Amino acid sequence: VQLQASGGGLVQAGDSLRLSCAAYGRTFSTYAIGWFRQAPGKERLFVAANGWSGAITYYADSAKGRFTISRDNAKNTVFLQMNSLKPEDTDVYYCAADKELKSIRMMSAQYWGQGTLVTVSS
Repeated sequence: VQLQASGGGLVQAGDSLRLSCAAYGRTFSTYAIGWFRQAPGKERLFVAANGWSGAITYYADSAKGRFTISRDNAKNTVFLQMNSLKPEDTDVYYCAADKELKSIRMMSAQYWGQGTLVTVSS
């Protein structure tokens, strides 16, 4: 699976962004997907994960109530809707895919996309 994340940008605090992660290569609908964030020189952090059917989702505490992960298997795309953005949400955001949702949550996913930069100004 090849993953390509997009949708990052510079926004102001309180604004919204929708990140997209397009998947190529294999049967996307059978893969769990996750979003992560990482600042230069810092550890990668879990943001949200979604099982292959979309019925099961997990969020980091910082994302609960503000971010929503969703997927369109027909378009091989996963989304991260980010609302009420805060300056502390600034990071490079990555998407990842794995057959096992637990691997996503353990940040040991098999496939990773390149990041997309989200910058939130105060």
